[in-house]
Amino acid sequence: MTPPPGWYPDPSAPYQERWWDGTAWTEHARAAPVPAVPPGGGRGRAIALTAAAAVLVTAIVTGALVLGEDGAGPAARPPAPGVPAPVTSSPSPDPSADGPAVVEDQLNGITFPLLDNWVRPRDVTENDVMMTTDGTYECPGDGGVCRHGLVISRTVTATAERSPRTLAERDIEDAAGDAYDRDPVGARPFGGIESHRVVGSGAVAVAGRAGYYVRWRVTTAEGPGGYVQSLVFPSAVGTGSPVVVRYVFDAGADGPPLTDMDRITEGIRPTGGAADP
Repeated sequence: MTPPPGWYPDPSAPYQERWWDGTAWTEHARAAPVPAVPPGGGRGRAIALTAAAAVLVTAIVTGALVLGEDGAGPAARPPAPGVPAPVTSSPSPDPSADGPAVVEDQLNGITFPLLDNWVRPRDVTENDVMMTTDGTYECPGDGGVCRHGLVISRTVTATAERSPRTLAERDIEDAAGDAYDRDPVGARPFGGIESHRVVGSGAVAVAGRAGYYVRWRVTTAEGPGGYVQSLVFPSAVGTGSPVVVRYVFDAGADGPPLTDMDRITEGIRPTGGAADP
């Protein structure tokens, strides 16, 4: 049986009372009243009030000391008999506080680790960009705005081919051309590609699935050129359609370290879980 409506000691705040409406706690609270002073003249009343004030000050100081020691604040008073403690809300934990930041590709059911000096895309005209290096610079060729690094994720849909090796070897030329030869409007932000050479290729496990990558070093007419990589592996969702991830890294001192390509690849995970065994 619950108590009738009335003021009761607030379970969540010492030296305070909260209104119980007979079924639940309300938002109305007030300071707990000072106990009545027994008869005894002005001096007796002054002594009683002084004593009560001293007790209150001592309690406040004690509470402050406890708060300073462990951050938990003074212990809450127990609720009135039969009255449930009021429900208090606490902020949800920051999911990034317990692990590294990631970028999610919902279409392909994977996440990418967001490394230092990389950011989520903003003001980017390229399609399917997952992340870029922080900041921009003026392109050395036909002008425009360039970035020192891009990571792009796409689903392979234009062919029935499913071999990661075949798809990666086919995609790398297009990936290099899109990055360093001509942009979508026909301009040449790096003056065009003058030459390229293969600097890496081979099988690689991605999110527990067998993939393949090809990496080129591209020389351009303007600027230091860069590195382009095409990585292909089966999707973690649906029918397992192939996913191609393109990496575009400027060469030179301002470009991101090549080790970031490997670190990002190693950090790709299926959405919501660890890599498949």
